[in-house]
Amino acid sequence: MPAPSRSPANGHDAVTGTLLRLVRSEPTATRASLIERSGMGRTIVTQRVNELVDVGLLAEAGMDKSTGGRAPRTVRFRREAACVVGIELGVSSLEVALTDLAGRALGFHEEAWDVTRGPDATLDRIDSIIETLLATHRPPGTPMVGIGMGLPGPVEYLSGTPVAPPVMPGWAGYPVKERLTSRHEVGAWVDNDVNVMAMGELQAGNAAGVRDFLYVKVGTGVGAGLVSRGRLHRGAGGAAGDIGHIAVADAAPLPCRCGKRGCLETLAGGAALAAAASAKAQDGDSPFLAARREERADLTARDVADGARSGDLTCINLLKAAGEQIGRALAAMINFFNPSLVVIGGGVALSGDLLLAAIRHRVYDLSLPLATRSLRVEMSALSNQAGMIGAAFTAIEELLSPQQLTTWTHHLTDTSPPQQTATA
Repeated sequence: MPAPSRSPANGHDAVTGTLLRLVRSEPTATRASLIERSGMGRTIVTQRVNELVDVGLLAEAGMDKSTGGRAPRTVRFRREAACVVGIELGVSSLEVALTDLAGRALGFHEEAWDVTRGPDATLDRIDSIIETLLATHRPPGTPMVGIGMGLPGPVEYLSGTPVAPPVMPGWAGYPVKERLTSRHEVGAWVDNDVNVMAMGELQAGNAAGVRDFLYVKVGTGVGAGLVSRGRLHRGAGGAAGDIGHIAVADAAPLPCRCGKRGCLETLAGGAALAAAASAKAQDGDSPFLAARREERADLTARDVADGARSGDLTCINLLKAAGEQIGRALAAMINFFNPSLVVIGGGVALSGDLLLAAIRHRVYDLSLPLATRSLRVEMSALSNQAGMIGAAFTAIEELLSPQQLTTWTHHLTDTSPPQQTATA
C-alpha cells in the first residue's frame, strides 16, 4: 500500500505501547473498551488506534454486539503482518523457528550441532536454515522483520555479545547481534538461552499471566530466568539467574567449567549426571548403565533417565540426588525472590516426575512457609520448544516497543479490505 498518512512516529511514547499491548491481549477490542481499560482520553485513544490501523499493525475487525445504541467497531492485532525468526543454540543442538507476530510457529527446523565448531560456521549454518524457512514457510508478501537468538552462555544483552562463555570456545566477544543484523538487514536481539526460555514461558507457556516466576533449565548445565512484575530481569550486566554457579558443596572433587569448585551444575547438571553414570557403569553398581556402556562408550543424562524409568535403583538415586541439590539452591532463591511459580525445563528435566518430585520435596522442606503458601513448581508446558519460541518473542517484544515501531513498520503491507476510519 502507499505510505501511510499516519505513523506511530507520534507514538514514541507509553500511550501507543499500552494500547498495542491491550489489543494484543484479547481477540478483538473496541475503541471504547480501550478507553475504559487504559484510563486514557477518547481523542488520544482514537488517534493512536487509527495510526496503528493505518500502519498495518491493527485491522478493523467488524462490529461488536450492540448494547442498545450503534454497534461499535472492533479492531484486532494483525499477527500476520510480519514474521520473525527465533533461534536457540545449545551445546549440542540448533533449533530455528519462523513465527508470526504472535509467536505462532509457521515452520521450524532442528538438528544436532556442536557449538564448539565456532561462531562463523554456526552462523553460516543458521543463515542457510533461515533462508530455507523463508522460502518454504513464509506467507507471500510477508516481511521478515526481526531475529531473536539464545546462546548457552553469558551474554551482554545490549551489544548481543557472549562474555567468557564456558562451553563456547571461540565465541567470547564475537559480535553475534551485529553479524545477524548486517546479514539479514533486520533488528536482532541476542540473550542467554535461559532468559529466552523464560520469555517463552511468560508469553506462551505455564507462566502466561504470572507476574513473578522462575524458569529453571536443567540441561548440560543449570540456569534460571527471573521474571519480576511481568518483566524479564537480566541484572546490571546480564548475569542474573546463573544459579548453576551457586556454591553448594565445600569440597567438590571436580572443578566446574567456570574454573571454580562446588558449583551446583557440577553435582546436578547433565554433564555431572553423565560422568556419574559412567562411573557407576564401570564400578558395576548399575546393571542397566553397564549394559548401555557396552553399546556405546559415552553415557548421557538421558541414559540415567531411561534407567530410572526402568526401575534401576542406581539411576533413581542419581536423579533424586540431582533434584535435591537443585531444590536446595532453589529454596534459597525462593526465600529471597518469593515467586508464585517455578517452571522446570531443559533436557534433563524431560526425565519426568522423579526429578520434579525431588526438587519439590527439597523446595518445600527448606523454603519459608509464607514463600511457599501459593507456590507452584511445574514442568515446562513448552518442553524443548521453549527456547526457539522464547527467542522469537524476545524479538517481538522489542519490535513492538514504542522505541522500535518506526524502525520497521514501513515494511508492512496491509492486505485487509479497506475500512472507513472509525471514531470512538
